[in-house]
Amino acid sequence: QVQLIESGGGLVQAGGSLRVSCAASGRTFSTYHMGWFRQAPGKEREFVAAISWNLGMTYYTDSVKGRFTISRNNAMKTMYLQMNTLKPEDTAVYLCAAGSIFPATRGGEYDYWGQGTQVTVTS
Repeated sequence: QVQLIESGGGLVQAGGSLRVSCAASGRTFSTYHMGWFRQAPGKEREFVAAISWNLGMTYYTDSVKGRFTISRNNAMKTMYLQMNTLKPEDTAVYLCAAGSIFPATRGGEYDYWGQGTQVTVTS
C-alpha cells in the first residue's frame, strides 16, 4: 500500500516558478511509476507528466514540455514537479498518482492518489 500527500502549491505570478512535491508512505515507493495530473474547476482531469521508477524515464503532455520537469528521490520517497514559466491556464489542483504502468496517461491506469495541492497563477 502507498499513501501520497502533495504539498508546495500556492499563488504565483505568470512567468514565475513553483515546485510541488508528493511524499509517499511505506517501503515500496521505489517500485511504483509515478505521475502528475491536474484539474481545474469545471474541467476534466488532465495528465501532466509521468516518471518511471527504475530508469527515471519521463513523459510530458505537450502543453508543459520545456516548462515543467518531473523528478523523484526514492531515498526520500518523494516526487517533484518543477513548474517554470507558469501561465494562468496552469491554474488547477495538482494531484500525484502511483501505479504499475509506464507511461500511463489515463487516471484509471494508476492505483494510488493524493488529495491534491492548489496552484494558482495570476496574470
